[in-house]
Amino acid sequence: MEVIATTRNVRMSAQKMREMTRQVQGMKALDAQAVLAVVPRKSARAVAKTLKSALANAENNHGLKPEALRVKEAVAGAGTTIRRFTPKARGSAGPILKRSCHIRIVLSDQA
Repeated sequence: MEVIATTRNVRMSAQKMREMTRQVQGMKALDAQAVLAVVPRKSARAVAKTLKSALANAENNHGLKPEALRVKEAVAGAGTTIRRFTPKARGSAGPILKRSCHIRIVLSDQA
């Protein structure tokens, strides 16, 4: 059985978030949680929060044991981009892109 958890509109670029999601993909869920707990990055905290939500979904909604679960898929996709502008030389304006992303974690009990 597969269990999905999604966190949407995290205020960080998907490129920075993918570094963490690639690390935990394929790991046992509890091992992934332990790894994310010691990584000192903002992206690790967001991925850990999503993983914790996925574990809670599996336990409460489907009656699965956390020890038997693996991270089948962990992806970070681009979300909405907020556009701001800053003044530049000679009266022009330069864009500032404030990116966001969506984190999706799929847990599975198959080996």
